[in-house]
Amino acid sequence: MSIQSRIASAANRNFMAQYLEALSLVERLHRLLLDVIKDEFERLGILEINAVQALLLFNVGENEVTAGELKTRGYYQGSNVSYNLKKLVDAGYMHHQRCEIDRRSVRVRLTEKGRRVQQIVEELFVRHADGLESRAVLDLNGIEEINSALRRVERYWSDQIRYIY
Repeated sequence: MSIQSRIASAANRNFMAQYLEALSLVERLHRLLLDVIKDEFERLGILEINAVQALLLFNVGENEVTAGELKTRGYYQGSNVSYNLKKLVDAGYMHHQRCEIDRRSVRVRLTEKGRRVQQIVEELFVRHADGLESRAVLDLNGIEEINSALRRVERYWSDQIRYIY
């Protein structure tokens, strides 16, 4: 094996190791995000919804959406969305009504109770953003670089799904 081949092979191994670490970090960060939300709700004594449902309420915000739209946006998998939307409607966090045009489709929006949860999550995220910036964990350039890199990975993976399979 030539020196160039050995260097290229070592570079490929290094890239692969870094890629696997990035995948692991993304997965751990998502789980930590859910734990942070769960802890906040436990601290506030809000125990009837879970962190995934609270995040779903945050992501719906002021919009009126269908389960399919939430899935299309990439927030949730189909069965997960349907299950959680039903639970949130039953618990009074969301209103639902059939679409006038497509009676099979149900549109949902937050109730006042749901908006309170959405605001709690928003306030939590504001506190975290302030903390990350004030403690110099991340500055604007750093967060922009992270977002840019993650968008490129998202585009690459989306292309893999669309064009290869």
